[in-house]
Amino acid sequence: MTTAPLALSLGDPAGIGPEITVKAWRALREQGPAFMVVGDAQALASAPGPPAPIRAVTGPEEALRVFSAAIPVLDLPLAAPVVAGQPNPANGGAVIRWIETGAGLALSGAVSGLVTAPIAKAPLYAAGFRFPGHTEFLADLTDDGRRDGPRGPVMMLVAADLRVALVTIHAPLAAVPGLLTIETVVNAGLVTAQALKRDFGIAHPRLVLAGLNPHAGESGTIGREEIDILGPAARTLADLGVSLRGPLPADSLFHAEARATYDAALCLYHDQALIPVKMLDFWGGVNVTLGLPIVRTSPDHGTGFDIAGRGLARPDSMIAAIRLAAQIAARHGS
Repeated sequence: MTTAPLALSLGDPAGIGPEITVKAWRALREQGPAFMVVGDAQALASAPGPPAPIRAVTGPEEALRVFSAAIPVLDLPLAAPVVAGQPNPANGGAVIRWIETGAGLALSGAVSGLVTAPIAKAPLYAAGFRFPGHTEFLADLTDDGRRDGPRGPVMMLVAADLRVALVTIHAPLAAVPGLLTIETVVNAGLVTAQALKRDFGIAHPRLVLAGLNPHAGESGTIGREEIDILGPAARTLADLGVSLRGPLPADSLFHAEARATYDAALCLYHDQALIPVKMLDFWGGVNVTLGLPIVRTSPDHGTGFDIAGRGLARPDSMIAAIRLAAQIAARHGS
């Protein structure tokens, strides 16, 4: 079991990140897992609800000692005051720095993993951010240049008894068919199978591959991607020792009886994976990034600007993300 705390980057401070972080600390302070916030102490102190004790710390060891009494914060201040619900591009540089710092702590082993509160992309672009989202940014930050095997990022969503991994992530739906190749599907399948073993402790993982078209193409009469790309990819994965069925019609993969037959479903685009996750557990789903040299999870929701500052945000997904990150980190350290 690892004894290092997690790092938690605060996300967009004008959103619900500070509020759900405080609420998660209240839920976890007595039994953990412990975490250290990388962000702005004043933004945390201004979160709606009863004031929480906050302690500025210099590193993970100090954070671990104070966690039960106060929220430990590696204080990296913002450039401008926070107005709930109104993201400020002037603070984009600080938000980026929080993510970079958390990833660096995780890479060095000083913390056991990274949990990221939600960000909004538009304010970050003004600060030079050039990635579609957290997942792609963290892949760049942790890239050591080696290409000697399958590599992430592969986005996985976890909710109750369902795990779904994505071949494409933040891509427009119209672009998805052009992004699907035998190689991309095989890479995602290999990364997912390896992660199920290493991160989730499943000795012999079982995968299913969703089809792209209705009825999985129906023998090519409703599209050829299943014949030209997905079928060959499935056969390649089987040749490489991955237990995988498919491509199968996506509309019959996610009911309870179907979920019992596999450990993860390999989906081809964002909503194909996220709709069943959010139908199954809208409040408690977790985003996990597979195939990186660090542990990374996040809540499966956005910044919540529409309810920021009102005390309405539920911390379920943040709490689940913290717990799952700690579980994965413990398996890595065992």
